[in-house]
Amino acid sequence: MTHAQTHAESRFDRGQRALSRIDGKAGEKVVASLADIAPDFARYVIEFPFGDIYCRPDLGLRDREIATIAALTALGNAAPQLKVHIEAGLNVGLSRDEIVEIIMQMAVYAGFPAAVNGLFAAKEVFAAQHGQEPSGNAT
Repeated sequence: MTHAQTHAESRFDRGQRALSRIDGKAGEKVVASLADIAPDFARYVIEFPFGDIYCRPDLGLRDREIATIAALTALGNAAPQLKVHIEAGLNVGLSRDEIVEIIMQMAVYAGFPAAVNGLFAAKEVFAAQHGQEPSGNAT
């Protein structure tokens, strides 16, 4: 992002545009759900990650979602956010197979439980896209 871009468009406007492009309705729902309890935080979610970070020029959106899916999987405790970013990954051109591979890779670094939880999150997102209920989620 150049200095000129910063002044031509506000962080919020740039973030709104990026959020809509990347996360679509899922991201908009997250922000809306925060608006009544923490409107400032909802604005921060738009401005910082989407208005400042996702809009930086040196890494594409597809690559950013690979990193985000990997990080959220590795955390092991962020299933709602992981689901939003799995959907975002699909929105920016990742295939289901690529998303599964990203999550499986995390078994090496974050452990099998984190990878299994990530795979079940992916299964739910994939099933929801086809109007199906996911099956076989073991703990």
